[in-house]
Amino acid sequence: MYMGPRDGSALMRSSNFHDSTLPCDSALHGGRTILHCDANSFFASCETMLHPEYASVPMAVCGSVEDRHGIVLAKNELAKKYNVKTAETVWSAKKKCPELLIVRPTYGLYGEVSERMNRIFYDYTDLVEPFGVDESWLDVTGSKKLFGSGREIADSIRERIKREIGITVSIGVSFNKIFAKLGSDLKKPDATSEIPYDMFSSIVWPLPVSALLFVGRSTEEKLLGIGIKTIGDLACCEESVIRRALGKNGVMLREFACGRDYAEVTVSGYEPEPKSVSNGMTFRYNLSSREDISFAVTYLSMSVAERLRKHGLCCNNVSVSIRTPNMETVSRSVMLEHPSCLYSEISKIALRLVCANCDPTKEIYSVTVHAEKLTRENGNAFQQKMFPEPYEKRYQKLYALENAVDSIRSRYGKKSIGIASSLNNRLI
Repeated sequence: MYMGPRDGSALMRSSNFHDSTLPCDSALHGGRTILHCDANSFFASCETMLHPEYASVPMAVCGSVEDRHGIVLAKNELAKKYNVKTAETVWSAKKKCPELLIVRPTYGLYGEVSERMNRIFYDYTDLVEPFGVDESWLDVTGSKKLFGSGREIADSIRERIKREIGITVSIGVSFNKIFAKLGSDLKKPDATSEIPYDMFSSIVWPLPVSALLFVGRSTEEKLLGIGIKTIGDLACCEESVIRRALGKNGVMLREFACGRDYAEVTVSGYEPEPKSVSNGMTFRYNLSSREDISFAVTYLSMSVAERLRKHGLCCNNVSVSIRTPNMETVSRSVMLEHPSCLYSEISKIALRLVCANCDPTKEIYSVTVHAEKLTRENGNAFQQKMFPEPYEKRYQKLYALENAVDSIRSRYGKKSIGIASSLNNRLI
């Protein structure tokens, strides 16, 4: 299933792996038992549950071509035989397989099936960490006396999901999260793969370095540039060499390759504090007027500001990324005079950046608004004062207003209240 570009560094920053610390000796020597459960061709499998006839033809779940989100989100096993790839364009997939059946996604269905899978996981352990809608880590270390070995638990989960839900999963069993995730990719579909502590080097090290979690395309290219082709090459690389090539993230990847990942399975509901907050979108049509650009920036800034307030954060820097129809990207940023979590301020600055750095005669394909250099201000950018400055009083009033909007949307749904220009807007 497509989860966006595989940017290893961004994913690492949003995970709890970089906060892991050295555990007790039992965990160090493979005392934990971690499962990674990955639903096979999740979107495609869910659609086939509703339409069993899809199983007999090459089929792919794709975004709307009309809405310009026409990429492959998931494909079934028959489509894989034609080398149809996740995240490639529908045009490219149809070129490989002219008879490919294109199915529009049914998003409500996927959330429902995901919840049903997780309910099965909770029958075996309360330590369940979802990793997207179709993947979860489970720590079953304390469950083995009840349910058997890690492999036996994995096989039991696979059989239940197949029988009770009607889809298949592949499960990796190992002593840490990184190798459990790698194990679930070793054999598909509907398989259990085990990477035990005392055998991990013989199983893992011959694999290409791209098989390791957090090694995206850019990171892989840098590693290949210094002669690192396999996970074993990475594990045996001098720390000074990898540090020069990739910095501290490279050192961390080397630790993972050596089996030294001590991150805990984080229970559902935990959300790490973000380092930055962004929202970008490809709209139904290119942005061709000042009115379109203003709406797009405001629409995105509302989401960014809402997430800042959710975490009790303010940003000190606002930046925008502008993509043209020929896929050229322009990025600009500016420091704020004071930290802010107001969409009214963020959108004004973002709009100024877009308008100042775009050719008014050319259209915009997509735009992203970033809130960066975050600080914790308890959701407000100013200390409470007996005699606040006029600007501070205005800021506090606006903060109270936007916070009230957050509460309404949280209780009654995202569409319960919003900007008037979003009603029947052709762009969304």
